[in-house]
Formats: sequence, C-alpha cells, structure tokens
Amino acid sequence: MERRDWTREERVRALSLYCRLPFGKMHKGNPEVKALAEVMGRTPSAVSMKLGNYASLDPAMKGRGIKGMANSSSADREIWAEFYGRWEELSRLAAEGLEVAAAVEQGIEAPSGPSEVIREVAVRRGQAFFRAAVLAAHESTCCITGIKCEALLRASHIVPWAEDEKLRLDPHNGLCLNALHDAAFDRGLITLGERFELWVSRRVQDEVPRSVYREMFESREGVEVRVPERYRPRGEYLEWHRERVFVG
Repeated sequence: MERRDWTREERVRALSLYCRLPFGKMHKGNPEVKALAEVMGRTPSAVSMKLGNYASLDPAMKGRGIKGMANSSSADREIWAEFYGRWEELSRLAAEGLEVAAAVEQGIEAPSGPSEVIREVAVRRGQAFFRAAVLAAHESTCCITGIKCEALLRASHIVPWAEDEKLRLDPHNGLCLNALHDAAFDRGLITLGERFELWVSRRVQDEVPRSVYREMFESREGVEVRVPERYRPRGEYLEWHRERVFVG
C-alpha cells in the first residue's frame, strides 16, 4: 500500500484497540488488528507497529520491562496524552471489528430508529470495551482462581455500574473473576483488602454447600489475588466496595 501519514482519527482508533488487547496479541496476525487495518486501508503490520508505539508510552508496560517500539512520534505522544484515560471516548471510537462482533453476538442492530436504540447500542459498546480491556489486563485469567475459560469469566465492576457514571468504562474499576466469584463480589459476599487479599463474608459458609465453601472460598480467604500491572485496580474503588457493598 502507498505510504501515507496517519490521521488523528486513525491514531485514536489505534489507541482504542491498544487499550483492549493483551500485549502479546498486538501482532499482525490478530483478527482485530487485521479488521482495523482493513477499515483504515493499511497493512496489519502498520497497525501492529502503531500499537507497539503506544506500548512504549505505557507506564504499566515499562514497569514490566516491556518497551514496545522505540520510534513513537510526537503525534503518537500527543494522542496518548490527550486520550488515554478518556474511556468513554475511546469506547466510542473503538474499531469497527469490535463493534460488529459485539452487535452480532448480542443481537443488536445498527441504530436507525428511536434514541433508546442508539443509547442501548452505546451502552453495549461500552460494556464490550470494558470487558475487553479488563480481560486484556488480566490476560483472560480469573484473579482469584486462575481459571482461563473465557466463557466463565466476567469483567466485574468494583464500584457498580449504576453508582458512578464516570467509572463505568474505567478498566481500573474492574476485576476479572469467574462467574461464581463475580456473583459473590456483586452481592458483597466477598471483597478485597488493602493488600488485595480475599475477604469472605460469614454468610457464605451458611448458604453454600460445605464442599464448595472449602474449595472456592475458605481455602482462598486471606490469599492475595493476582493483580495486573496494567489497569491496576484503584485502592479507593476497593475501599468503596469494602465499605458500601461487603456484608461482612
């Protein structure tokens, strides 16, 4: 393809994709990289290199000793400074590949009618972005059990969706949990302490079979969960959960 400069929108779309891909999946063979490349009329290699540029700017990647590409431009740095952390905007500009996949999976048609439909699509798109980012940070692994089956994994909000609109799409407000612990966390039957150790409500012992309690809760109580470097859960969000949701 003919070499041409990256536009501002293309750089932001690439940043959106960067935010929701695990570092190890930013290669040119990834279907989402290919999908974005096709939309932009670029090669998958070019998109992959742009993702590597953003990785070189990510403090979380630097903390892991991952440097990414070393040739990020001033324009890349400007886009990073302006948009990284603006989760709603990055969700809105998410690559078409994610939007189409989410719409097909959830049976949502493109918005062409009432505003309620448009809002529903926006919500679903945001949820898909949040899930992708949280799972990417946790490398699609439950932080409590180590379960890797994506069908059993949930991107759990620490501060619930309905409580704070500004935190709805913030990956720092997420944990990757299996379906059982996700339900327990949502209902305040478990939480995490200041050292990210698991707290278990006394109610759990009384309300689940003894064998399940021993294996899934008692044996893990007090153990520090697997905490990602990327989108590390905010201490203040967990404190809110301990004080407002956990039932003790």
